[in-house]
Amino acid sequence: MPAAAVPSWDPSQYLRHADHRARPFADLLARVPELPRDPAHIADLGCGPGNVTRLIAERWPTARITGFDNSPEMLAKAASYAGPTAGGGRLDFAAADARTWTPAGPYDLIVSNATLQWVPGHIDRLPAWTDGLAPGGTLAFQVPGNFDSPSHRLMRELAHSARWKDRLADTLRHDDAVHTPAVYLEALTALGCAADVWETTYLHLLQGEDPVLDWVKGTGLRPVLTELGTADAEAFVAEYREALREAYPATEHGTVFPFRRIFAVAHKET
Repeated sequence: MPAAAVPSWDPSQYLRHADHRARPFADLLARVPELPRDPAHIADLGCGPGNVTRLIAERWPTARITGFDNSPEMLAKAASYAGPTAGGGRLDFAAADARTWTPAGPYDLIVSNATLQWVPGHIDRLPAWTDGLAPGGTLAFQVPGNFDSPSHRLMRELAHSARWKDRLADTLRHDDAVHTPAVYLEALTALGCAADVWETTYLHLLQGEDPVLDWVKGTGLRPVLTELGTADAEAFVAEYREALREAYPATEHGTVFPFRRIFAVAHKET
């Protein structure tokens, strides 16, 4: 696997748009049905800096929740949320890689927020994760479905340009990053789950200078920044910035950033 498949992360940059990023996770949790046990045992796969993992504790205050991530930087940031929760549960964090993680289980809920696009072949991991659910448990995840949007298309086009292709041609994934909603629905129902799959396009109204660039610096641009290092990354970003300004013009109210996401909630029969 190319080294760029495991980018370095900057929690502070990621959290600059925390409110916008948290909304899809809240929408995902709202569709999760009643869990089979109390206190519930819950895994957050790809927990990042832990700011949305704490939303799980607000929904299930007695639960024992573990957030897993493979980024030491993200886990260090998440550590501030660890400990007993207000409802008598507990929130902990641990190192794990979604590419190989297998539930020690049984879990009442396994949830993943904007992580599986970084996991090649993640659809092949679904059987192990549903096997790790308790009877009546749920697997819930959301992934970005915007790889054809200008923010990602322009990044790929620049990476394949004459100046950058020797270093970046194999850095950014596209067609195999996520699947269509229909593919997820088929995969989850084939595993015997009652599946609810849908998609939503959010129209984020971003503020500040070059806000779309600021957004992708925390996520989709990370493999490029990791691969190039500081000096060359600055040159790449300068070219990319100009293309984004044209694709996402600022208005008097802010910059509109359409963002499609794909959601899946799979309930394991009792």
